[in-house]
Amino acid sequence: MQAMALRRLKGRLLPAIAMAVALAATTLAGCSQESGTPTLTWFINPDNGGQEQFAQKCAAESGGAYQVQIETLPNDATAQREQLVRRLAAKDSSIDLMSLDVIYTAEFANAGFLLGYSPQEAADLTDGMLDAPIETAKWKDTLYAVPFKSNAQLLWFRKSLAKKAGVDPTSDTFTWDDMQKAAVEEKKTISEQGARYEGLMVWVNALILSGGGEILSNPEAGRDAVPSMASEAGTKAADIISTLANSTAAPADLSVAQEEQARAVFQSGDGMFMLNWPYVLAAARGAVEDGTLDQSVVDDIGFARYPRVFPDTPSRPPLGGVNLAIGAFSKYPDLAKQLVDCASTPDNGTQYMLDEGEPSVYASSYDNPEVRDAYPNADLIRQSINDAGPRPITPYYVDVAGSIINTWHPPGAVNENTPAQTDEFMSAVLQGRRLL
Repeated sequence: MQAMALRRLKGRLLPAIAMAVALAATTLAGCSQESGTPTLTWFINPDNGGQEQFAQKCAAESGGAYQVQIETLPNDATAQREQLVRRLAAKDSSIDLMSLDVIYTAEFANAGFLLGYSPQEAADLTDGMLDAPIETAKWKDTLYAVPFKSNAQLLWFRKSLAKKAGVDPTSDTFTWDDMQKAAVEEKKTISEQGARYEGLMVWVNALILSGGGEILSNPEAGRDAVPSMASEAGTKAADIISTLANSTAAPADLSVAQEEQARAVFQSGDGMFMLNWPYVLAAARGAVEDGTLDQSVVDDIGFARYPRVFPDTPSRPPLGGVNLAIGAFSKYPDLAKQLVDCASTPDNGTQYMLDEGEPSVYASSYDNPEVRDAYPNADLIRQSINDAGPRPITPYYVDVAGSIINTWHPPGAVNENTPAQTDEFMSAVLQGRRLL
């Protein structure tokens, strides 16, 4: 009987408790929605505080419409993608805004993770921007993100050695073949990023685009895209990489070199040429201030546009950067748009370039007197970004890049058959017949 009474008591109490809990939750939720200023969460790639400053500035200028909380992603772009994908796949509403590497915009848009813009919004937001960064922010003719910062690799050279070799790297027709011949003759090196990581993909893609080819003939087809590296451009790209890797111009660490290893070799007594991003000049100046590099080395550093693959075909410099994208599941999409509109201005692009050393997406930034003083190569950076070649804009970029990194490493093993082998491998990966 006691057991029966207990069951009856539970039957009356549990519904009452459940109702009370539900009422409390509703009350709390109502209080949270009705009181206080909405807080937008902006997931950023690590920097020196520039994005945090813009976030607080925009929050202050919103007149109390919103606050901004910063969440910092890992340093590595791949790790950034993994964290964001996991959250967005679970429809995480806490991601209001994200600083997204340009190579992942198409993937996130295709998955339904990003909020798109109308044609008029897109025109207003991208007004005054350089051409190439805008393309990285689109998927199937719709703008899904707003270019925030950009980048393009340059050719760096030691002026004294180039003069001694009798070559002019700033010439419109200067090619990879010219560069390799000069380096071998002078018994010096060409620094590149040949490690098994994204930098190798950057190198291969730039060579193929500069040769007039493409990695995918129809990237918007997704898994049905056709790999097209087996071409004149692909063959020449393989020849350039193989020739360098198996010559005296190759640094000893080429197969494991990333940006900083390449810079160290270039600044040493062995360096003559280097392909790298614009930050290297400021880094070299900083090393002089730290007492770790002689001023004479900095004085001897020259810069030019990314070298040509064929003398009659303009190069397509490697393109990098970050786009601002709004999470599709944000509770405050309209406020997030206000934040993007506030953060994405020519003045902010210029300031970020000065403070963070990251090139602006706005053409006008490069005419700013402070920028021109800090960047003697401002015009070259602007033109290189505008003419740069993006990596394949495809929702399956991870599969495409992984296929290339797997088949073009180590650089010394690349040969004339590599492009065709990569096409076959990549097609199998895209079709799900093979794993990376």
